Amino acid sequence: MAATESAENYLEAILVLSQEKPVVRSVDVSNHTGFRKSSISIAMKNLKAEGFITISPEGYIYLTDSGMKIASMIYERHQVLSQWFIRLGVDEKTAVDDACRIEHDISEESFEAIKKYITSHS
Repeated sequence: MAATESAENYLEAILVLSQEKPVVRSVDVSNHTGFRKSSISIAMKNLKAEGFITISPEGYIYLTDSGMKIASMIYERHQVLSQWFIRLGVDEKTAVDDACRIEHDISEESFEAIKKYITSHS
């Protein structure tokens, strides 16, 4: 099942937050993304319905295996592209913003080629 760009962003946010906090709640996702709690609530219900997350009775959000796979892929793309743009001399904010847009649309083949090139030229 493919995720939308917004779903990918939410899953990436949950992954990042889970690395920083012992548990992730909707309010944490709201604070991280800057979206209203009501929007986050709807998004979390959709992600749960699609099988990308589970939500405990206490409101703790956990990525499922499929959610983790997508989140990890998007996060890796974000990290690699951001760092590459910065190394090319792009301003950090612009690099991060551009990486955020590109990470969703770039093909696996192109991303792997970029990653291979970066690794071999480090």
